[in-house]
This record gives sequence, structure tokens and C-alpha cells, in this order.
Amino acid sequence: HEVSPCVFHIGETHDSEVCMTERLIEVGGGLVELVDVMGDAVTVVNAARVSMGRHVTDLGDADRRLLRYLWEHEHTSPFRHVTLQFRIKAPVFVLRQWMKHQVGCAWNEISGRYVTFSEEAWSPERWRAQSAKLKQGSEGPLDDVSALGAATLYEEAMANAFETYQRLLLIGVAKEQARMVLPLSLMSECYWTASLHAVIHFLKLRLDLHAQEEIRDFARAVEKLVRLDAGMDYILDIADI
Repeated sequence: HEVSPCVFHIGETHDSEVCMTERLIEVGGGLVELVDVMGDAVTVVNAARVSMGRHVTDLGDADRRLLRYLWEHEHTSPFRHVTLQFRIKAPVFVLRQWMKHQVGCAWNEISGRYVTFSEEAWSPERWRAQSAKLKQGSEGPLDDVSALGAATLYEEAMANAFETYQRLLLIGVAKEQARMVLPLSLMSECYWTASLHAVIHFLKLRLDLHAQEEIRDFARAVEKLVRLDAGMDYILDIADI
């Protein structure tokens, strides 16, 4: 029978088998979609076993032991034979952190030279206080009064930025220059293609509690999508994701 399309939302529980036809997770006002996958856990096994002239078609217990051995002993080249492609919609400040992951990755992003951006910015669910210990971190929510003030200032700044952008376009300024006034919270869209090894490295760094909360949310979406496949789920487990 035909399976109904399904959209995940971070924080909710779903039966992954029911949701395989629509591999998309909404994250706030953004999204992560698993567009394509080349290879699986068997691909990793065969890449390793070719040195012995062997080939398998299904993942057996011996193959699972091999996968664990490969990862634990840092024989990582077989994991680079699997490639995953994602479509991502996220704020610029998240993508700038994400795009630091370059090894084993390819990126293509929407260009403000070609298109006029829509007035769409990331809306924080809560405002956090600056950490007293970590220069780059935050700790806990702002008090209600400060949070209300922050939200008001933010909304005013976003409205002003988008209004100025439109006014620049109206007087004939080129899109490539008018975009200079747009905020880091602007929602952007891109494609990310990466080896399984690169995806695991991304998850290890960006699921860590020291990573910014917003990119952790997107990393959790990536993890959920990779785990839709049982073999990939096992690989993430042995990689301690």
C-alpha cells in the first residue's frame, strides 16, 4: 500500500517506517530534507572487504562486527564511499558555522545576486543570557522583561533591514549590493552533499553541548534522517552519536 507523506518536527516522536516517503524535518522556520543517498552500510563493508576479494549483498553479524572494528581502529576510508545529499533551509548565521565543514563536502547556496530575497528571518523561540564562563556561549533564558525588550528590538531591526533592502531595490540598486543590509538571521537555502564520514564528523561536533543551540537543532534533524536506514542507524551507534 502507499505510505502517506510525513513531516517530522524536532521534539516529536514518529514511527520512522511510516515516514520514509517524505524525508524532511522542519526546524523552527527552516528545514532539513534528505534528498538522495548513494550507498549504505553494505557499501562500507564491501569497500573494506575488497582488499580480500570478497563481496556481500546483505548485512550480517560478521559485517556488523567488521563495521565496529573499522570505526574503533580508525580505518575510516570505507565510510567515505557512502554519500548523502541534503537540502537545507536555515538562517545565515547557522549556515556560516555549518559551511566550515568542507572536507568530504560540497555546497551550493541560493544567491542574492540572482534572486530577490523574501522577507524571512529566523525567529528565536527564547532569548538566552551571555555565559559568564564561555565567551562564545550562552546560559539559560533572559528574564521576562529583558526577553520582551530583546524581542521588540529584534523585530524593529528586522523590519528596518527588509524595508531598507526593498527601498534600495526600488531606486535601482543592484541586488548584489542591496543585499548588504540584510541580517545574519536571513533564511537561506542550500544543498549539502557529504560523505558518511563527513556527516559523522559534523554530528560529533554540532551535537555537542558546546555547540550553539540553533545548529544543534539542525544537527539533530540530520541525525534523525540518517537513522531512517537501519544500517546507517547501526553505524551512528558504533560512532557514539
